Formats: sequence, structure tokens, C-alpha cells
Amino acid sequence: MMKHALWQGLVAGAAGVAVMTLGEKVEQRLTGRPDSHVPARVLERLTDMAERPGRQPEPVNWAMHAGQGILLGVLRSVMSHAGLRGPWSSAKFTVVRITNDQILENATGVGAPPETWPRRELVVDLLHKTVYAFATGVVADLLAARSGPGPGQRHAAMRPGRHAGVGPLPREKAYGR
Repeated sequence: MMKHALWQGLVAGAAGVAVMTLGEKVEQRLTGRPDSHVPARVLERLTDMAERPGRQPEPVNWAMHAGQGILLGVLRSVMSHAGLRGPWSSAKFTVVRITNDQILENATGVGAPPETWPRRELVVDLLHKTVYAFATGVVADLLAARSGPGPGQRHAAMRPGRHAGVGPLPREKAYGR
């Protein structure tokens, strides 16, 4: 089931980063908001690189911005292969994406908890991370669907609808092809 999840996740994550970045650039043109250099500062601290005051190096910024999103795509692909697909799963993944950022930013001392941010900055960040999560989810779901339903979907198909007390699938039927 999972042998394709890695490469499909990297592809899905890259697609999500591309869509999110395009949306960010459009939003920045409309609002005049400057680029964030938080990703570079986080990567510098995680890797013990030298820091500079002010604007951070673009390659370091892009490496963290893109790398983080591409790697997280693997988790969304694993979700899709397990049968967690569609908008509900992408909404769950949005929380994972935001949490990943916040752990890294807060643990390194680069960021502060979102509840302390100005509302406008919070809304913009949540919007862009949601776009990323849903774009990544669409690609991950499409790629995983080529392998058929995941174990969770096969389990749900045993008794369609909302029911309690539906036992687990027999082991031989859980994993499909």
C-alpha cells in the first residue's frame, strides 16, 4: 500500500508549495506585504548557520519554504493511501501544516504563538497554509486513487452510512492489492 506514498507525497507537496507560493505572490502584489524571511531564520537556527540582521539569504529562505512543504506532502500521501481522502482530510492536514510551522518557529525562538500575532497576519498565514493543504491533498488523493481504495475506505464500504459497532476488516481484505 505504501510503496508509492513517498514519491507521490513529494510530488503532492511540491504541487502544494507551488500553488501556495503563487497565491502568496498574488496576495503580496495586492496588499503590498513584503516577503517573510522567517523560513530562512528558522533553517539557520536549526542547522547552526550564521545569522545576519535584516533580510535573510534568498536560497536559504526558498530551501526552507519549499523543503518543508515538499516533505510534509509525504504525510498527506500516507493519509491518502490509508483511505483518508477528500476535504475533511485536507482540513485535518491544514492543522498539521500550521502546527509544523509553529513547532519549528517557536522552538527556535524565531516566532511567537499565533494567538499573539496581529489578526491580519494570522488570517493571511492561515489562508496560505489552507491553500497549501488543500492543493497538496487534491494531488495526493488523485495519485493514491490510482491504487484503489485505502483500507479505511474499504472498511467504511462494509456498511455505508454512519453506523456504530462495525468491526474491523479481515486482515486479508484490509490491504488490497
